[in-house]
Amino acid sequence: MRAMQHQPSRRLLAIIPAWNEQATIAAVVSEIRDALPDADVLVVNDGSTDSTSSLARRAGAAVLDLPVNLGVGGAMRAGYTYAFRAGYERTVQLDADGQHDPRGVAELARVMDAEGADIVIGARFAGVGGYEVRGPRRWTMRLLSVVLSRVTGTRLTDTTSGLKLCARPAIRLFTSNYPAEYLGDTIESIVIASRAGLRIRQVGIEMRPRAGGKPSHSPIKAAVFLSRALLALVVALSRPREPVPGGPDA
Repeated sequence: MRAMQHQPSRRLLAIIPAWNEQATIAAVVSEIRDALPDADVLVVNDGSTDSTSSLARRAGAAVLDLPVNLGVGGAMRAGYTYAFRAGYERTVQLDADGQHDPRGVAELARVMDAEGADIVIGARFAGVGGYEVRGPRRWTMRLLSVVLSRVTGTRLTDTTSGLKLCARPAIRLFTSNYPAEYLGDTIESIVIASRAGLRIRQVGIEMRPRAGGKPSHSPIKAAVFLSRALLALVVALSRPREPVPGGPDA
């Protein structure tokens, strides 16, 4: 992996996992830098075969180039490791396709400060915006929300969101305990964090349309969302309740 040399503020690192996102990555990086001027931006180039890496660098981001495609979970684990070793206090995960508005990160940070949370999730189904899903996918997401709300002891309405603000204890935990499997990076990571004693909260956000490029998951993969989500939930709930190794800072 290769990273741009820079002197980070070590306060906030925006992490963007990206796979073949040349159509949007430069605009996304530029928007984040404008909206979060005190943050550094890291693009984790997840084995892209297009110009994602070079365009991200040109836009001013630091870049980690993964030699093969690991998926969002693997890319984020690399990003958390980078953030932890560099001493960042917080990270925020944002999509490379422009669907997340970086101006909403301020509200996530406000809730983190006010409630002493270690993780704040940007929730699509919390009364903000008009984002909707239908059919089995909607039923599954509701089931996941009910179960994981009980596990975490807080109300969660969007357990598969890709927008998360993490404090230092969560960053440390996720360097060694972040699932790479599809949906594990969202569903299972919530359980891992909760059972490590971290406090999780959510904030309603408005999801924007994809700015360009193609979704990383095909309609065929979307069709099996139900079975994979339930499997991820079963795996997550089979984890031990005691804090896992590599947990929060003392």
